Amino acid sequence: MKRLGSIFLVSLLSGAITLGAYKLFMESENTSSISVAPNYTRNVSLGSENIDFTEAAETAVHSVVHVKNMTMNRVYSNPLDFFFGNGRGGTQQQMQVGTGSGVIISEDGYIVTNNHVIDNASELEVTLNNNKSYKAKLIGTDSSMDIALIKIDAGEKLPYIVFGDSENTKVGEWVLAVGNPYNLTSTVTAGIISAKARDLSNQGLQSFIQTDAAVNPGNSGGALVNTRGELIGINTMISSPTGSYAGYSFAVPSNITRKLVEDLMRFGNVQRGVLGIEGGELNTKAANELGIDFTEGFYVGKVTKKSGAEKAGIKEGDIIVRLDTKKINRFSDLTTYINTKRPDEIVNVTVLRDGDEKIIPVKLTKRELLVYEYEGVEYEDISANDKKQYNIDYGVKIKSVKNEEIIEYAQALEGSIILSVDGRKMESVENLTSYLKNKRNQKSQYRIITKDGQLMQAIF
Repeated sequence: MKRLGSIFLVSLLSGAITLGAYKLFMESENTSSISVAPNYTRNVSLGSENIDFTEAAETAVHSVVHVKNMTMNRVYSNPLDFFFGNGRGGTQQQMQVGTGSGVIISEDGYIVTNNHVIDNASELEVTLNNNKSYKAKLIGTDSSMDIALIKIDAGEKLPYIVFGDSENTKVGEWVLAVGNPYNLTSTVTAGIISAKARDLSNQGLQSFIQTDAAVNPGNSGGALVNTRGELIGINTMISSPTGSYAGYSFAVPSNITRKLVEDLMRFGNVQRGVLGIEGGELNTKAANELGIDFTEGFYVGKVTKKSGAEKAGIKEGDIIVRLDTKKINRFSDLTTYINTKRPDEIVNVTVLRDGDEKIIPVKLTKRELLVYEYEGVEYEDISANDKKQYNIDYGVKIKSVKNEEIIEYAQALEGSIILSVDGRKMESVENLTSYLKNKRNQKSQYRIITKDGQLMQAIF
C-alpha cells in the first residue's frame, strides 16, 4: 500500500456507518414530514444591539424538550460476585437516570436528540416546555454522528422547529443555544459561530459547527438556532478541561441532521453513500513531500475497487477541490457534503490533474458493497445479518488475509469480526484503518468473534 507521508490521515469517504438503526414504528397512513425554512438574504454585519433575539428564543424554547433516560443496571450484593460470578450474594436491579435535551421537528411528535442522551435506555421520558410528560419510543440512531430519533404520542399538534440551511451559515453569525443544562429547563444562551467543519478527531471524520454560546451538561441534544429561530445544529459536545463550559461548544450541522432523520423516518436506517477513495488533506509539508504546488484540497492516494470513484475515472494523484459547487479545503469539508448524500446520487467532483481542472460525475456507492484493503488484509463493514446472528451492533469483518506475517492464521481469521483493537471499539472500517495507520505497524491486541460465535483475543 503506497504511503503518503506521516501527516496524512488515511480514511474512507463516507461519514461513519449506522450502527444501531431500529425498525421504524410508523403507521401506514402516517404522513409525517419535517419542515425546511426558505433561503433568506441576510446581513451578518449587524451588532448585537441591532438584533432582537426574543422572537428566535420564543420559537425555539417551545420546540426544545427535556429528555430523561432511565437505565436498569445490575448491582452485585457481594462484590466478589462481579469477579467470580458465584452468585452467593445475589444481584439487584438499580435504576440510573440521565438527562439531556431534544428538539421537536414535526407536529406529530418526532424528536431529534443525541445518541449518547438515549444510549442503553430501558425507558425514555420526554417533558415539554408546558411541563407535560410522555413516554417516548426509539425510532433509530446513528451513533457515529451522535444523532438519535425518538417519538412521542401527545394526542395533539405540537410546536416544532423548522430546519435552516447550515451550509449557508457564516462564521461570526449570531446564534442561540437552547436546552436544559443541569436540569435548568428552557435555558437560552447567545454567541456567534466560531468555526465550521470542525474536526475534533483529527481523522477527518467529524464536521461540527463550533460556537461560543454557553453549552453545559444537559444541553446535549438541544437546538442551535439562528436569529430567525431556524434549526442550524444539534448541540452535541463541549471542549473543556473541567467538564463545564469553557468557551467552546460543538453542534452537528442541520443539513447532516436532516438527512439522517429523513433516512430514519423513511428507511429505518441511515442510507450512506461513499465516493470510495483514500488520501489526506493538503498543506505546505504535504505538498513538499508530494512535489506539488497545491496546499488546499484533498489528495487522492488510493481509489477503492468497484467504487463509484473508480468507475468514474478518478485516479491516484488527483486533487479534489470542489464537490458540485462546494469548495473543498479540508477533509472535513468533503465529509460534510458527502454525509448529506445517499447511494446512487450523482456528485460532480472537480479535480486538479496535471495542472488542469476536470469535472467528473461520480455515482455514490453503497458503503456495504465495498471491500477495503489495508496491509494485506481485506475488511468490510458488518451486515444486518451479522448483527442479528452475533447479537452485536458494531464491528468490522475480516474478508480475506493475504499478509504473509499472519497468512498461517487466515482460515481462522477470515469471516471473523473485530470488535475492538487495544480496547478501542471498532465501529466501522474507517475507524479501524485510521487507528492502524496511526499505530505505524506496531502489534495490537484484537478482540474478535470467530465464525462459530466464540470470543477470542489475538495479537498481530
